[in-house]
Amino acid sequence: MSENGDLLKVCVLATSSSGNCTFVGTDRTRILIDAGLSRKETAERLASIGEDPAKLDAILVTHEHGDHVSGLGPMVRKYGTPVFLTHLTAPLLDWNGGGPPAAVECFQAGAALRIGDLEIQSFTVPHDAADPVGFTVTAGGVKFGLAMDLGYLPESVKFHLRGCQMIVLESNHDLDMLKVGPYPWSVKQRVMGRKGHLSNDLVSDYIREHLDPETVTLVLGHLSEHNNHPEIVRLVASMAIEQRGLRTNLVVADSRRCSGVFEF
Repeated sequence: MSENGDLLKVCVLATSSSGNCTFVGTDRTRILIDAGLSRKETAERLASIGEDPAKLDAILVTHEHGDHVSGLGPMVRKYGTPVFLTHLTAPLLDWNGGGPPAAVECFQAGAALRIGDLEIQSFTVPHDAADPVGFTVTAGGVKFGLAMDLGYLPESVKFHLRGCQMIVLESNHDLDMLKVGPYPWSVKQRVMGRKGHLSNDLVSDYIREHLDPETVTLVLGHLSEHNNHPEIVRLVASMAIEQRGLRTNLVVADSRRCSGVFEF
């Protein structure tokens, strides 16, 4: 429980190459990070955890790729939710056939934001998008971090993830599966590149060398349907946690449904 008595509530509504969306909130403030599901699916998944999309205070955008913003336009037109995104990302959105809403707040990557009782810190991540970012969200001393779609974990990202009670992190592919998988070689090079996606091995290295012992829950997501398997992710990450002697709760997100609801 946070210092002010409010619980910080987190649920990964979706995480895959088909759609990404995470709910973070307290009793007073509710936000989404990304809106990569349809408006209908987003509303249904929010309802399943007792949340009303009409009561969202903001939608934060990590970057412009479709699996992170495909539902953004319909959500904003239906509910009028304010959108927060970087200056370089904003011009790249087509808003699904409509113009940009009036309630768009642009910020520089690395800026700190405050929405209600949520203190939000953006940080740059290495990915092949215009200006991709991750976020930490803090409420009453409880800190949550999200880093999705990044080719590696630079020191700056590791710094921002320190002290997080919960982290949502990409674990996109198994290198061996990717190398023999169905993708063209050019796509494989992109995925494996410094601005591509995190491999299971890189996540394992991060856990063994840098994961903060304060991290109670680690959710691994954005698994490739063709080049990864949940059991491989679970095995590799669990071994790293055991080698560190950590007591971190490991969750491998299911691309087909919401994660559990986590409260701190």
